[in-house]
Amino acid sequence: MAVFKGAGVAICTPFKEDFSVDYDLFGKQIEYQIENGTDAIIVCGTTGESACLDIDEHLEVIKYCVDKVNGRIPVVAGAGSNCTHTAVDISKEAQAAGADGLLLVTPYYNKATQKGLIEHYTMIAKSVDIPIILYNVPSRTGTNIEAKTAATLCKTVDNIVGVKEASGNFSQIAKLMHLTDGDVELYSGNDDQITPILSLGGIGVISVLSNVAPRQTHDIVASYLEGDTARSAKLQLDAIPLCNALFCEVNPIPVKKAMQLQGRDRGILRRPLCEIEKDHEELLKKAMQEYGVL
Repeated sequence: MAVFKGAGVAICTPFKEDFSVDYDLFGKQIEYQIENGTDAIIVCGTTGESACLDIDEHLEVIKYCVDKVNGRIPVVAGAGSNCTHTAVDISKEAQAAGADGLLLVTPYYNKATQKGLIEHYTMIAKSVDIPIILYNVPSRTGTNIEAKTAATLCKTVDNIVGVKEASGNFSQIAKLMHLTDGDVELYSGNDDQITPILSLGGIGVISVLSNVAPRQTHDIVASYLEGDTARSAKLQLDAIPLCNALFCEVNPIPVKKAMQLQGRDRGILRRPLCEIEKDHEELLKKAMQEYGVL
């Protein structure tokens, strides 16, 4: 059984003025997502600024999210690291906290070989019992999980069940689905490519857009899975300008500003991330207004 089907939000981690985690606001964000049809919450991912959380904060945020959700929808915990032993430790703690699954980004900076990726992911998977989704985002990590590597892991490691694909390489994604006979839980990692990924056998998205438009993102996936591919395509195309605006600067700078504009986040980022440029803020406002979320 899939960890989840549909639209999972890569949820932001809100901070107070002193840069500590704002758990009251975080709780409100979680409730907002559940009320608006989000199918899963992915906590402590890239959008959650996991790279700027220390280990204790990382685990506290996961535990808070699991407890707040209280089984209403699945919680997938970001547990990746460029150190395998660190990823093992976080994965074990996330499982102990009650996470329904793990999202494991490729080791960044190290630039592991494909053999190294297999050993890395296999070691982590053997340390836990919950399902694992591989996260392939070479533009951020400098390392690509090749189709053959992902297929090998999904076929030979029981609890490696899926891939979040953010490479944008549709030929590679199609090859992965071919090598696995479609027997892999494929999620789009790019909001502007949800419907195309679904057409290759995908079952959902792990989404930045869902932070500001959860119902609309849910509907893109739900329409496709219900057989209304034309509606899914229309909803996808309508979202393109906002998808682009949400990446006018590195994620999560624009999405935190978007949530601040909606009155649902302080917009505070931990350094080295900084406030959005004014011209980009105006572009973001315009896209949000045109999409009807501001």
